[in-house]
Amino acid sequence: MNNIQIKEVTLNDIGQLQHIGRQTFYETFSDVNTEENIKKYLAGSFSIQKLTDELNNGFSQFYFAELDGKTIGYLKINFGAAQSELKDPKSLEIERIYVLREFHGMKTGQILCEKAIEIAKQKNLDYVWLGVWEENKRALHFYKKNGFIEFDKHIFRLGDEEQTDIMMKKTWQ
Repeated sequence: MNNIQIKEVTLNDIGQLQHIGRQTFYETFSDVNTEENIKKYLAGSFSIQKLTDELNNGFSQFYFAELDGKTIGYLKINFGAAQSELKDPKSLEIERIYVLREFHGMKTGQILCEKAIEIAKQKNLDYVWLGVWEENKRALHFYKKNGFIEFDKHIFRLGDEEQTDIMMKKTWQ
C-alpha cells in the first residue's frame, strides 16, 4: 500500500488549493468540454476570493491527499447550509473529490471518500450525498462500487452549458 497522508487545508494552503483544484478539474473535463467553458468555470470556482470564502465557512472543509510531501488530490465536504442543494442537517455533501491523473489507480479517491464517510459518521449524520456528471462514467462506477445509489438529478452549469448531474447517496442507518 502507498503512503498517502490526509491533511486538512487551511488558509495558509490557499495557493496550493487553487492550483490542485484548477489542475485536476482541467485534467478531468477539458477533453469533453469547450476551452471557453472550462476557463469560465476555473476563473469563478477557483478564484482566491471564492476559495477564501469557502475556507472561512465553518460548514465546509477541504482535505489534501499527499504522497511524499506532494499534493496529489483533494476533497471538499459541506454540512448544513453550506451544502449546494439538499441542506439536510443529517447529511454531508461530498462536493469534490479530485486526483491528479498521474496518480489514478493508487486508491487516493478511495481514501478521500472514506475520509468523508468517517467524518459524517463521527458527526452522527445519516448519509453522504454528491452529484456526478452523467458523462463521467469513471466517477459513476467508483461511487456505485462504494455503495452509493442514485436518487435524483440536478443541473450543473459549466460556463454557458447546462449539464445533468446524477445525485447519489450512501446511507448506513
